[in-house]
Amino acid sequence: MMSCWFSSVMVWFILIIIIITTCNNLVESKCAFEAIFNFGDSNTDTGGFNAAFPSQGPPYGMTYFKRPTGRATDGRVIVDFLAQGLGLPFLSPYLQSIGSDFRHGANFATSASTVLMPQTSLFVSGVSPFYLGIQLQQFKLFKAKIDEFQSKGNTNLPPSDIFGKSLYTFYIGQNDFTGDLGSKGIGGVKEYLPQVVSQIVSTIKEIYGLGGRTFLVLNLAPIGCYPAFLVKLPHESSDIDECGCLISYNNAVVDYNNMLKDALAQTRRDLSDANVIYVDTHAVLLELFQHPTSHGLKYGNKACCGQGGGSYNFNQEVYCGNTKEVNGQTLSATACEDPYNYVSWDGIHATEAANKITANIILNDGSIFDPPFSLHKFCDIQPVG
Repeated sequence: MMSCWFSSVMVWFILIIIIITTCNNLVESKCAFEAIFNFGDSNTDTGGFNAAFPSQGPPYGMTYFKRPTGRATDGRVIVDFLAQGLGLPFLSPYLQSIGSDFRHGANFATSASTVLMPQTSLFVSGVSPFYLGIQLQQFKLFKAKIDEFQSKGNTNLPPSDIFGKSLYTFYIGQNDFTGDLGSKGIGGVKEYLPQVVSQIVSTIKEIYGLGGRTFLVLNLAPIGCYPAFLVKLPHESSDIDECGCLISYNNAVVDYNNMLKDALAQTRRDLSDANVIYVDTHAVLLELFQHPTSHGLKYGNKACCGQGGGSYNFNQEVYCGNTKEVNGQTLSATACEDPYNYVSWDGIHATEAANKITANIILNDGSIFDPPFSLHKFCDIQPVG
């Protein structure tokens, strides 16, 4: 009798252990990438520019954070969602001295950053001083200082072997492309775009030399669909396609993206043991702009936060969150109540809703990668909410 009782208890005990182990395995996520190091502009800035030049106010950040956080949108940017999907915390901006935690990477992106060194006065042109070359130098300094500060007991830094276990993301080049479009036109801008591509490639190779092995390079968005450029860039009515986007400017973006794609293919041949992946976010965003309702959105070419209403709700005299007197009239650029229905937040940047859709495709659909690449092979991808 005692033997039967003991056997029953043992069976139940073993079943409980199996259930607990199974539940722990379901909850515990694993990822080959222990950190993300991001290089970019306002599309992935998580507060770097605002840390250097505090200026951002409401309604930025209204959707997720309920306050401005230096992100050029109403909520989260693409790199936030990528971090969440890999089971990592949001990336702290490298330039933020208070409250940062760099154990799982750092964000070197800042708004208005370019790939090439700016050739004009920074404060006149509105270009960030933290171009890609400076972001690379910041990364090198960060890496060099890890051992020194860890030996002093600093706990918000990663281990020194993190750099070979990290994902390196790039989303930069849009400001190089758009900065001189108004003055030089498409032909003038195209003359220096090979230099932009070359600089991105050389940056990847330098980081490879420092231990990096997996690189995701996001291509340029279809700028001809953004409300700001539809208002600001010179064009004829015949240059507008059936979805309301600028044909010539979008074609020029495609030319640049193809150049970038070819250069990255050569880089893969040069760095045979590295993953150098071209990410076609252009295709995703173009689809959102052209067919917003197919993806749960309502407005493609219209900004949520802006002034003037109409087709674009963008006034280049009064940017999102600002109030200004124009021709004797006080104008305010305010936010809509439903940014989740828009692709464009402020005429220049995407909404959190559009960023989430884009990031989900990056996390779960390897078909937008060249060559085909699956993050699921490296990580237990977490749902992003």
